[in-house]
Amino acid sequence: MLTALSLALIALSALQLERGPYHDLPDDFERRLTPEVLVARAARPAVVHITTDVTQRIGYDLLGRPIDAPGTSSGSGVVIYEDGFVVTNYHVVRGANSIRVRFDDSVDRTEYNAILVSSVEQEDLALLKIEASGPFPTVPMGISSDLMVGERVIAIGNPMGQTFTVSVGIVSGLHRNVAAEHLRFTDLIQTDASINPGNSGGPLLNINGRLIGINTVMNASAQNIGFAIPVDRVKRVLEDHLLSPSMARAWFGYDIDEKKLVVTEVVPGTPAFDAGLKAGDVIVAIDERPVAEPTEYSLARIPLVPGRPVSFRVRRGAEELVQLELVGWERHEALLYQRLGLTAELVQLLGARNQTVLRVKTLRPDGPADALGIEVGDYLDAVRPAQRYTIDPRDLRSLVIVISRMQPGTPLTIDVWRDSNGNQRRDARGDITEYLQGTLKLD
Repeated sequence: MLTALSLALIALSALQLERGPYHDLPDDFERRLTPEVLVARAARPAVVHITTDVTQRIGYDLLGRPIDAPGTSSGSGVVIYEDGFVVTNYHVVRGANSIRVRFDDSVDRTEYNAILVSSVEQEDLALLKIEASGPFPTVPMGISSDLMVGERVIAIGNPMGQTFTVSVGIVSGLHRNVAAEHLRFTDLIQTDASINPGNSGGPLLNINGRLIGINTVMNASAQNIGFAIPVDRVKRVLEDHLLSPSMARAWFGYDIDEKKLVVTEVVPGTPAFDAGLKAGDVIVAIDERPVAEPTEYSLARIPLVPGRPVSFRVRRGAEELVQLELVGWERHEALLYQRLGLTAELVQLLGARNQTVLRVKTLRPDGPADALGIEVGDYLDAVRPAQRYTIDPRDLRSLVIVISRMQPGTPLTIDVWRDSNGNQRRDARGDITEYLQGTLKLD
């Protein structure tokens, strides 16, 4: 005769056969769905693995010349706007020749190209834009000003190439100051959630699944000590720098009241001027994307790249809508035009192997270069700030950096080669010389 206990065991065995021997009962399974599990599930679609192609210095040859080789680096990031804007650490994408992002395979198996939109090295923050149309999943922003020591947090990233790794811990400390990689970080969140190489740039989340920090540095000499940039600071850097139109790669030659989206000035000779943009125009759409408030304008404006035609729709007067097409300049062109009053391009002399020169391409009417007498087609030979040292203008990056740091009115001595006879040779015989020199004052 079967006892009650025997019948119960048979019923349980039948249930296990139906569900499988290792399945929990419904109540047991529900208990496993902890807040940490729910946060990881919700955040998974918005966390990306970032891979960059970089040039690495691997040594020197017998003559002391550097030897470089291609390499890769990786890190993490998190999507914060559905257009595909990703926040990460600057050091994750520093020196990148190309950037690729990939979501967890369970979400999206596509590998996307991305561009570095803007960065602030001192804050170790960078903003990327996935080169694809969205919408993409995002992680909601939280606040970090009310964090409590001891509260539960979740770190997500891709340490050591292990995609979508979740670690759980607590807020171990607040307002920490840490020195790392020649930078000093202040007011960081300290956590004992595991943060390893590859976690950099990934999200630190509270138990409600809101972004409270960007994982950034770890203490290599200690265990269970990691740090994150507080999300309140991330928001400030986004607003003041990363999403500021002044950080955009493409420059169009207009100034705007970013609150009212009203054009306040159009610089003569620039893409905006040539396209017919006028002071007083109100920008209402960029590339057919409506912009009605500052954040919408920033998200549409900042990823625009130089050299690509962009449609701007503006409201002129009370009723008229005007469609314009603008092709932006590179940022270095803009700075030279604004400060020196010229744009220039690197060209190679005919019949001269590997000999490049910087040729003046355009002049701003009544700008410093125009007032000095520089002409389109002149070659810039040397630039000397206040006669202290000489800059080779062919090194455009150094020239732009130096000029950008100078105050308006700073004198700048410029050596010019004017190829008067068009033979592309530097002639200086007797009373005939193609070398000119003058001093201008920066705008």
